[in-house]
Amino acid sequence: MNAELLIQNLIEHTRKMLNQAEKLKSLDFEMLVWKQIETSWNVLECLEHLNLYGNFYLPQIENKIKTSYTKPEIEFKSGLLGNYFAQSMLPKEKLFKMKTFKDKNPLNANLDKTIIDKFINQQIKLLDLLNQSRKVSLNKVKIQTSISGLIRLKLGDTFRFLINHNIRNLNQIERILVS
Repeated sequence: MNAELLIQNLIEHTRKMLNQAEKLKSLDFEMLVWKQIETSWNVLECLEHLNLYGNFYLPQIENKIKTSYTKPEIEFKSGLLGNYFAQSMLPKEKLFKMKTFKDKNPLNANLDKTIIDKFINQQIKLLDLLNQSRKVSLNKVKIQTSISGLIRLKLGDTFRFLINHNIRNLNQIERILVS
């Protein structure tokens, strides 16, 4: 796929998520912490889950972009594992629940509305990193995964995974708000 089109597409998705998060700021706190059942996440827990992933990936992406001497290519070729991870995050008609790693599970955490601002700031940072990524190789720059330090994904696949994961959880927030 064309690298510039990929970046543009990811920027577009991120801007939509930013707008979605901005709208959440106007909701009552009670609405943000409401749960259908005790073992499910509320709106703030969904956002904190995304913040925890952002805390892991964004500094690493920033560092790799800053220290990379690679040149950008016209084409991005998704890796087998990276493509699998990115595709698995996409919302589907029959969404299967995924088990969250314990260190990324905010269930019953004491959260407040600042979680929304943190998510918004991370999305602004993500937009900046997507723009910076135009100067490096989306294929050669590798990012360590949260699963294992031994598993590294191409920068392009890492962006796809992270943004698809955000989309998936923001869709979950929409379902919470309509139930």
